[in-house]
Amino acid sequence: MKSGHTYDIVVIGAGHAGCEAALAAARMGFHTAIFTMSLENIGQMSCNPAIGGLAKSHLVKEIDALGGEMAKITDRAGIQFKILNRSKGPAVWATRVQADRFLYRKYMQESLQMQTGLDIREESIDGILIEGNRIAGVRTPSRIYHAKAVIIATGTFLNGLIHVGLENHPAGRVGEPPSLELPKSLAESGFKIGRLKTGTPPRIDGKSIDFSVMDVQNGDIPPPAMSLFTKEITNPQLPCYMTYTNLKTHRIIQSSLQYSPLYSGIIKGIGPRYCPSIEDKIVRFQERERHQVFLEPEGLETDEYYANGISTSLPREAQDALVRSIQGLEHATINKYGYAIEYDFVFPTQLKPTLETKHIRGLYLAGQINGTSGYEEAAAQGLMAGINASLKIKEEKPLILGREEAYIGVLIDDLVTKGTNEPYRMFTSRAEYRLLLRQDNADLRLMEKGHRLGLIHNSQLNAFHEKKKAVSAELKRLQTTTIRPGIINPVLEGLGTSTIGENTFLYQLLKRPEVKYAHLASVAPSAIVLSDDVINQVEIQTKYKGYIDRQADLADRAKKVEDRIIPEDFIYKGINGLSREIVEKLEEVRPLNIGQASRIPGITPAAVSLLMVAVTKHTPRPLL
Repeated sequence: MKSGHTYDIVVIGAGHAGCEAALAAARMGFHTAIFTMSLENIGQMSCNPAIGGLAKSHLVKEIDALGGEMAKITDRAGIQFKILNRSKGPAVWATRVQADRFLYRKYMQESLQMQTGLDIREESIDGILIEGNRIAGVRTPSRIYHAKAVIIATGTFLNGLIHVGLENHPAGRVGEPPSLELPKSLAESGFKIGRLKTGTPPRIDGKSIDFSVMDVQNGDIPPPAMSLFTKEITNPQLPCYMTYTNLKTHRIIQSSLQYSPLYSGIIKGIGPRYCPSIEDKIVRFQERERHQVFLEPEGLETDEYYANGISTSLPREAQDALVRSIQGLEHATINKYGYAIEYDFVFPTQLKPTLETKHIRGLYLAGQINGTSGYEEAAAQGLMAGINASLKIKEEKPLILGREEAYIGVLIDDLVTKGTNEPYRMFTSRAEYRLLLRQDNADLRLMEKGHRLGLIHNSQLNAFHEKKKAVSAELKRLQTTTIRPGIINPVLEGLGTSTIGENTFLYQLLKRPEVKYAHLASVAPSAIVLSDDVINQVEIQTKYKGYIDRQADLADRAKKVEDRIIPEDFIYKGINGLSREIVEKLEEVRPLNIGQASRIPGITPAAVSLLMVAVTKHTPRPLL
């Protein structure tokens, strides 16, 4: 077999995880190659043409603050932008962007093509090369490529199997072959592999839809950018539409369940509990008379709509009937039928928090291969794998984000500590310090880390420091400036809140729920023009200061325990009081510290206390 190039880092797969991994590695100065089976489909949005949403936008903005690409591409391709949960607290505000799937793919491909130090290769990977206990490269059908690190980001391609009704055929996604040899190589290398399932709804010809009977769902004006670095959204903005299933729809689905691969036992993989198929919804929620269906435009230059809410793998005839039973879709033409796809994944407890595999040094896994679901979760892992593979080659300290630092930290810690046997999706409820991890302060939490990695430019960091200074200066002005009752009381009366009887600091007034910064600025404006971003920070940090401080204090106290390192050579067997089951769990995960150990399922508080004592007494053996 011929020998190809030698690279620092090889990335297998060019979806959302692979693209972020390859860009990060190349930008950190390493000769990188990204391998794909289809150059045309690099950066493909295989399912929903949208980025962000509840908890997911937090991940995207953290990727952005660290120097990743997803948010920038989203803004360039976005055709509807919306802030969700505005009526709730800032911890759960979330930006959701409907994207033109063709523009998204185009701009991501351009980013890769323009990146110096990055080669794009259209070749399938048949296996990984291992020397001793470390990665040595990859094998294609015709040649070998040597590498210091390899990142596998294969999405749903490992032994992918598509189901429509009782028919099925091997595929990584529609129209693309699966990867059959690589999963064999991983299994032969000792990895424990499982099977998951996901699905997609029909795509409908917009010319056949009666939008006049549907609820219009418009975006926000002006559109709120996803990226910190976007100056202006330039694309035309399009509406989405909402309609509902009905009892007729449900009867059609129930009568077709015998032809469903999910309910006939053909599909063995476990599907996403939080994003169920329409078949699942009808069976699990029989008391509900209707379910929402969102018709989302696929792009500016197409009439195709994504029918969000009716993901299905029913036969084509049943899909036609159920779609046409829905108001506004009575004469719908389905351009592409929904389907389910089964694929292999690697149980993520076999990974370190860096996403490096435990028993093969230099091999990293990112994205759906780790059991996650969603573009955002995949991109976050890809970025971190690219960063940590690069740091490993540099022999520098890895980047491991704590649960109090980032949703990315929560995501990876959940995967490598708790594992998953179903597609993992990010929720705000998974983060115990979510008031600290808001989407609005991702730059305050992470941008300086991105700069130290070389992924954030000096000009970007300087702009960030100017923002910080502006926030600090305005908070100080509000804390030191008083206003007379005669000036502010008419405003307070208009807001329905109590008036003041003496001069009061502006800061105290802004703490009131009814009072917005704009109300104070109307009578006591700043001497300089402040950006919306600065004003937003000032308002949040003022109104929620007490809550934020308390949560920060809790995080600081927890971190003192969290950071108690467990030596790599630590032996769990023989600790008095630990059961064999707990010892086996600890040996499987090999936690880095006491905090991670405490989150392993089945590890009791009493076991953590015993472990803490044992670790404190431990004296590491000298290295041989």
